[in-house]
Amino acid sequence: MRLDKFLKVSRLIKRRTVANDVCDSARVFVNNNPAKPAKQLKIGDIISIEYKNALKSYKVLQVPNGNVPVNMASELYEEIINE
Repeated sequence: MRLDKFLKVSRLIKRRTVANDVCDSARVFVNNNPAKPAKQLKIGDIISIEYKNALKSYKVLQVPNGNVPVNMASELYEEIINE
């Protein structure tokens, strides 16, 4: 699944166009490398997103085939505590 689609489906970012913009501005990293929206994700990848005052990281636990119900979105990833 594409990175921008995963960010939307997992509800880490609310809209796919916003996910595209964030990726294009080099604020999203996959396995510590800057990632483009079309980057293909796989289980075990680490996604890091730079917010205004924080850097949050998530480990991909599942890669769905399509849309996911809201109550299952948080099962797609695990938040990694940055120290």
